[in-house]
Amino acid sequence: EGMDAATAPKQVWALWRLLLLLLLLLLPGGSSGGCPTVCDCASQPRAVLCAHRRLEAVPGGLPLDTELLDLSGNRLWGLQQGMLSRLGLLRELDLSYNQLSTLEPGAFHGLQSLLTLRLQGNRLRIMGPGVFSGLFALTLLDLRFNQIVLFLDGAFAELGSLQQLEVGDNHLVFVAPGAFAGLAKLGTLTLERCNLSTVPGLALARLPGLIALRLRELDIGRLPAGALRGLGQLKELEIHHWPSLEALEPGSLVGLNLSSLAITRCNLSSVPFQALHHLSFLRVLDLSQNPISVIPARKLSPLVRLQELRLSGACLTSIAAHAFHGLTAFHLLDVEDNALRTLEETAFPSPDKLVTLRLSGNPLTCDCRLLWLLRLRRRLDFGTSPPACAGPQHVQGKSLREFSDILPPGHFTCKPALIRKSGPRWVIAEEGGYAVFSCSGEGDPVPTVSWMRPQGAWLGRAGRVRVLEDGTLEIRSVQLRDRGAYVCVVSNVAGNDSLRTWLEVIQLQPPNGSLSDPNITMPGIPGPFFLDSRGVAMVLAVGFLPFLTSVTLCFGLIALWSKGKGQVKHHMTFDFVAPRPSGDKNSGGNRVTAKLF
Repeated sequence: EGMDAATAPKQVWALWRLLLLLLLLLLPGGSSGGCPTVCDCASQPRAVLCAHRRLEAVPGGLPLDTELLDLSGNRLWGLQQGMLSRLGLLRELDLSYNQLSTLEPGAFHGLQSLLTLRLQGNRLRIMGPGVFSGLFALTLLDLRFNQIVLFLDGAFAELGSLQQLEVGDNHLVFVAPGAFAGLAKLGTLTLERCNLSTVPGLALARLPGLIALRLRELDIGRLPAGALRGLGQLKELEIHHWPSLEALEPGSLVGLNLSSLAITRCNLSSVPFQALHHLSFLRVLDLSQNPISVIPARKLSPLVRLQELRLSGACLTSIAAHAFHGLTAFHLLDVEDNALRTLEETAFPSPDKLVTLRLSGNPLTCDCRLLWLLRLRRRLDFGTSPPACAGPQHVQGKSLREFSDILPPGHFTCKPALIRKSGPRWVIAEEGGYAVFSCSGEGDPVPTVSWMRPQGAWLGRAGRVRVLEDGTLEIRSVQLRDRGAYVCVVSNVAGNDSLRTWLEVIQLQPPNGSLSDPNITMPGIPGPFFLDSRGVAMVLAVGFLPFLTSVTLCFGLIALWSKGKGQVKHHMTFDFVAPRPSGDKNSGGNRVTAKLF
C-alpha cells in the first residue's frame, strides 16, 4: 500500500501530460501544429511550401509561426478578408501565378510582419484603396504579369514602408495623380511593357524618396519638359526601348540630380547635349543601341564628373578630337559593335588614365592613328574580345594583343596628305553669278578637304559660300566682296598640303549708269540720299533767309537813292495832237490832254 500511495501521484501526472499533449495537437492553430497534408514543411524551417499543388483555396491548419508561405502556381481565384489574419509572424507570401482576379479590402489584414508580397502572374485588373491595408512593414510588392488597367488614388496609401514596387507587364493605361501617395520610402519603381502613352508625371511627383526609376518598353514618343521635376532624390533613371523617342527635349531632365542615366534601344540620332548639360554629378551615361553616328568635340565637357560612357551597338562612325576633354575622371569607354575606323589619342584628356576600352566589333584601320592604343594594349581592359584590325590587308584580322613591341616595316604607318587634283586656280565670275573651285587630295588615311580665306576664317558647309561633301567650294550669287583669294587645305594625321586660288568679280552696271536697286551700295559709289520733313524744313530755311536778305537790301538802296534826288513826281500831264493824214502840220487836229501816273 505504501508503494501504491507513492506511485499514484506519478501516474496522475503522466495522465495529465498525455491529456495536455493531446489538447495541443487538437488545437487548429497551435504553434507547433501539424503541416497541411498537401504542403511541405520540412524543407525549410518555419516555411510552408504549397507551390503547384492545384489548390483552389488556402489550406487550413497552417502553423502560427510560419514565416514563409509559398502558394504559387495553384488555382486560387480569390482572397477574402481575414483568410490569413492568424499568421502574424509571416514575413514572405508568394501568391504568384494563380487565378486571382479580386482582392477584397482587408484581405491581408493581420499580416503586420509581412515584408515581401508576390502577386505576379494573376488576373488582377484594378488597384483601388484599402486592398493592402494592414501591411505596414511591407518592403517589396510585385504586381507584374497581371491585367491591371488602372491605379486609383490611394491604391498604395497604407504601404508607408514599401521600398520596391514592380508593376510591369500589365495593361496599364492610366495612373491617377494620387495613386502613389503615401509611398514615402519607395526607393525603386519599375514601369515596363504596359500601355502608357505618357509619363505619369503627377503621380511620380508623389514619390519624394524615389532613388531608381525604370521605364522600359513603352510606346512613348517624348519626355516632356519638367515631367520628372518632383524627383529630387532620383539617382538612377533608365529609359529602355522607346522606339518612338527620337530626341530628348532640353528641359526634360530639369530638376534631376542623376548619377546614372541610361537611354538605350531608342531612336536618338545624336547625343542630347542640351538635356544633359546641367547633370554635373552624372557618373555613368549609357546611350547604347541608338542610331548615333558622331561624338563631337567638347560637347560632354559640362559633365565634369562623368566616369563611364557606353555607346555599344550604335552607328558611330567618328569620335572627334577632344571629344572627352574636360572629363578629368573619365576611365571607361564602351563603343563595341559600331562602324569606327579609328580612335585617335587626342579624343581623351589623359589616355594613360583610361582603364577600360571596349572597342571590338569595329572595322579598325591599323595605321599610325592607333599607335597609342598599341602602346597601352597590355594595360587596358578590352573585355572578353580585344579589338582587331580590319585593314590594311597584310594585318587584317589580327588582334592588337598579337603584335610585338618591335613592329615590322610598313606596320601602323601613314602617308601625308597631298593635293593631286584641282580645278582652275583663277576664276572670273560676274556679279550675281556662280563660282566653283574644286580640290582633292590623296593620303593614308584619306585626308579631309577644307577651305579658308587668307584672313583665317574657315568656310562651313552651309550658306551662300559653302564647302560640299566632296571638297568643292561653291559660291552662289557672287558679290563684289567675294573677290579675293581662297585656300584649299587637305590634311590627315600625317601632314597637310594647301593650294591658293583667286576669284575675280566683274561688276555689272545698269543701262542708265545708276544702280538699279537703291538699297544696294558698292564700295566707292555713294548711295541714295533721302530727306525727311525736318531735313526739308532746314533746307528751305537755309535758302529763304539769303533770298529775303537780298530783297530787303535792294529795296533799301532804292529808297536811299530816291531821297537823294529830292521831290519825286509820281505823275505828269502832257498834251497830244494827232497829225492829219495830209501831212499839213499847221492844220489843227483834235487835242488830247493825258495824265500819266
